[in-house]
Amino acid sequence: MTARFRVEAVAFDLDGTLLHTLPDIAAASDRMLRELGRPEAGEAQVRGYIGNGIPRLVKRLLTGQRQAEPDAALFELALQCFMRHYRDTFLSSPQPFPGVVDGLERMRGAGLRLACVTNKARAFTEPMLEAVGLAHHFQLVLSGDSLHSKKPDPGPLLHIAERFGVQPAQLLMVGDSDNDARAARAAGCPVLCVPYGYRGETALRDLDCDAIVDDLVDVLRYIDASPADRS
Repeated sequence: MTARFRVEAVAFDLDGTLLHTLPDIAAASDRMLRELGRPEAGEAQVRGYIGNGIPRLVKRLLTGQRQAEPDAALFELALQCFMRHYRDTFLSSPQPFPGVVDGLERMRGAGLRLACVTNKARAFTEPMLEAVGLAHHFQLVLSGDSLHSKKPDPGPLLHIAERFGVQPAQLLMVGDSDNDARAARAAGCPVLCVPYGYRGETALRDLDCDAIVDDLVDVLRYIDASPADRS
């Protein structure tokens, strides 16, 4: 049997859940590394580094480790270099994953309030959503620098629940990574994960989520009823 949740709103991760952004992130990463005289990383390695925001991505690119700290001066230089290159690449080829547009349209049609919550900086998040034609689906967009906290901290999801006037248990989180699952668990939100996307070193089977969904259309199978049907 499929578990079903009585929710009033749904929050979606961006990179790896809504949009395939890896090629543009990898292009900026390799340009940065070349400028610093280092070997390119390539898409496969960059895929495993995405998920905690640009500063942590740059640190991982410099050290080759997920939590190590590079030389502070080198990091600042590399961060500015990455940001310069990413401004040139981030709108090159982002594409919604299959089922994203249809899923969002169906959820809006069911009367659900939708939010996007990402660790990506606002300077990139909002132009990207506009460029791919998804911005109008969301009543709220939270980026990594919108609040004092970001995923896996529960703060962004609790903020969304408060803004929408719902309890955390009435806010469904849909993501692709351990960050999304941990944030939802800490906030008290149900959470579904997609099998594609960017999970770093976490295996799909190890994600602490309520279910794995094939795509965003499949999310509706886990929602009990439209808000209009609820008393």
